[in-house]
Amino acid sequence: MKVRAPSQNGSYFDVKKLSHGAQLHTICEEARCPNIAECWGRGTATFQILGETCTRACRYCYVNSGKPSDPVDPLEPLRLAQTAKQMGLKHVVVTSVDRDDVEDKGAGHYAATIRALKAKVPDASIEVLTPDFLGVEEEALQTVIGARPDVFNHNIETVRRLHRKMRGGKASYDGALELLRRAKEIADYKVLTKSGIIVGLGETNDEVVDTLHDLRAHGVDVVTIGQYLQPSPKHATIDRWVHPDEFKWFREQVEALGFGSVFSGPLVRSSYRADEQRHAAETGRGAVSY
Repeated sequence: MKVRAPSQNGSYFDVKKLSHGAQLHTICEEARCPNIAECWGRGTATFQILGETCTRACRYCYVNSGKPSDPVDPLEPLRLAQTAKQMGLKHVVVTSVDRDDVEDKGAGHYAATIRALKAKVPDASIEVLTPDFLGVEEEALQTVIGARPDVFNHNIETVRRLHRKMRGGKASYDGALELLRRAKEIADYKVLTKSGIIVGLGETNDEVVDTLHDLRAHGVDVVTIGQYLQPSPKHATIDRWVHPDEFKWFREQVEALGFGSVFSGPLVRSSYRADEQRHAAETGRGAVSY
């Protein structure tokens, strides 16, 4: 697999300067995303709110884990919205670390960020990729959906058999599905729901298809499927390299199940070309392989 190197002629360094200057975090950097040069070169980025330390320790994720030392920054939503305006974004993606140390698990901060974006970039669509809000799921969903994001994303990440092993004892496969179902159910407007799967953690193709069935049964509109890349020797080892023909086969399975759109390929990540994912679902363009 080959990825694009940062170019002096693109927007890569402009995005880096803006995000760092505003003291913002991006999942692009924190998770060592392989697409960072391409996405930043297009002038896009996925913002990470609620700090840089996650209270979970998923076996596939490079984001720093531990006990956060700083409280939630109340000015972060305003800085993020101003940066999105400066970048001229038409589709803004916001994700976060897990904050089990915060009473509402960060839901209020998500809502504040959505409201700030609507004020600063009213013509942009907003996508949130949230944690599971463990223990306060219903209240958190009411708060986040109440701010009216255009896309609600929560990644299932892996198949049922591996879910607890890869995500830790607190995570729940069925809980993730229920979060996605309830997000659409409680919304009083048309919200797209979305989820992502990474392959190469030890699952079988049949188990991936079972997970796709589960996601569709819970009303999910958009799905992404990408190859797991081990971020460090301390993380889960790669079980297999999934062939591009298999990603094409996954795409065909998703199409048959009636999802609005699917992006399937080795380097696909949940927020990869997220604007195109949304557009594909809304226009019926459907499936894309990368």
